[in-house]
Amino acid sequence: MKQTRILHITRNLPPLIGGMERLNWHIADELSKRSTVHIIGPNGAAATRPHNVEVTEVPLRPLPVFLLASAWKAVATARSFQPDIILAGSGLTAPAAWLAAQTCSARTFVYLHGLDAAVKHPIYRALWYPAIRQMDGVIVNSEPTANLARDLGVVAERISIVHPGVELPAAPQNKALIKDFRHRHQLGSNQLLLSVGRLTTRKGIREFVQHSLPTIVKAAPNTLLMIVGEAPSDSLHASAQTRASIQSIADAAGIGHHLRFLGMITSPQELALAYESASLHIFPVREILGDPEGFGMVAIEAAAHGLPTVAFSTGGIVDAIVDGQSGHLIPAGNYQTLAKATLNILTGDSTEWQVRTKEFALRFAWPSMGQKLGDVLKVGARSHI
Repeated sequence: MKQTRILHITRNLPPLIGGMERLNWHIADELSKRSTVHIIGPNGAAATRPHNVEVTEVPLRPLPVFLLASAWKAVATARSFQPDIILAGSGLTAPAAWLAAQTCSARTFVYLHGLDAAVKHPIYRALWYPAIRQMDGVIVNSEPTANLARDLGVVAERISIVHPGVELPAAPQNKALIKDFRHRHQLGSNQLLLSVGRLTTRKGIREFVQHSLPTIVKAAPNTLLMIVGEAPSDSLHASAQTRASIQSIADAAGIGHHLRFLGMITSPQELALAYESASLHIFPVREILGDPEGFGMVAIEAAAHGLPTVAFSTGGIVDAIVDGQSGHLIPAGNYQTLAKATLNILTGDSTEWQVRTKEFALRFAWPSMGQKLGDVLKVGARSHI
């Protein structure tokens, strides 16, 4: 029986680092278990490609070069590969997917993230939005993103929600390794709040430090905020919050010594140690018009390691956290309530939270995501005969 052929076009793959990059890698990996997958991706992607996935690389930057090169390679590959399905990994590559589909009889899909459907730039709206509307199917990462897709004119019947997935740890991290992690980063025996992600304006770490952390530290003086991530260098839209600007806010509030910047962590085990060293994951995303949070994969990752999340209820975060099961959702911008909810978890029973969060994360395991995606694309399990 002929295997389904899928051409996957995306800018978001390792060696770039981030949630969208992990998502697209796992999309290709899961689909390769059900079909033959060929990726058009950025330079360096082939070195870390999933097993059984072929990669054609194009220059990552500047952006116009990537757009032109990926479209040209997609068209050329579609002619020779003859895919049954062409999948754009984000709205950015939807025009390339549409162009490539003109050379064959492939069905076209795009995996849409929140910002893909909220960009206001007139050129993007004129060229990218029509391409997204032309897709045979639009896969979105959350219900709020589905609403954004409907707002830009996508027919509701073509929209499917497939939440991003998570790697479930096989076992907890060794206690000796956690002790070593704390020693290396000068964390001592303090309670740790954890932030994971790019230091962008939307993520709101500086505002959390200014408006919530002083209250938390006053009530729980042995609390440190552990920040994993750096200001973005490859993001197309995000504006940055620098380490210096966050530190200066903390210094002005007299809590500068309660911050620990760990920088970007690329090792899965090191990131697991960060999650399992912490008491709580904080996710104070700001509600900014035109810059929505599409989902909130880090909240799922935290839950997989038994770590609850306290977050503002905005954008697709409402699909990534169930209040009372995997953490707490707080009305957007209410920093005092955020501080109170944080303290309630810090002083509560951590064992109960670990059980609830891990149970919650089970529904987001990558194989489950792969099955849902395969159902949407109508791709069955791969034959091994």
